[in-house]
Amino acid sequence: MKVIIGIAAGLGLASAAYAAQKLGEYQPERPPEVTYAKVCGYCHGKNVGPIILGRKLDTDMIKAVTRHGRNGMPAFRPTEVTNAELDALAVWISKGPARTEEHGK
Repeated sequence: MKVIIGIAAGLGLASAAYAAQKLGEYQPERPPEVTYAKVCGYCHGKNVGPIILGRKLDTDMIKAVTRHGRNGMPAFRPTEVTNAELDALAVWISKGPARTEEHGK
């Protein structure tokens, strides 16, 4: 159990409780803000990728670019971001306000 939690902490999972689940056990979908922090926030709003929050981007465009990539952005497979997570994330990004702490393009 300690090994799993240690590995999960190294991978930056949202919480130790999430990581403490046994292998093969159902893991609930991540909330969109957790998905954003884990998958998107590494680049977006940190002078790497464009700021995407607060821009009212089209949800279908967000999903297409996330799945297929574009320019310097890599594609994310359903094993990395599930379809349900992507649907929730696209709505959250599209409707979310800008964050003052984000900067960049």
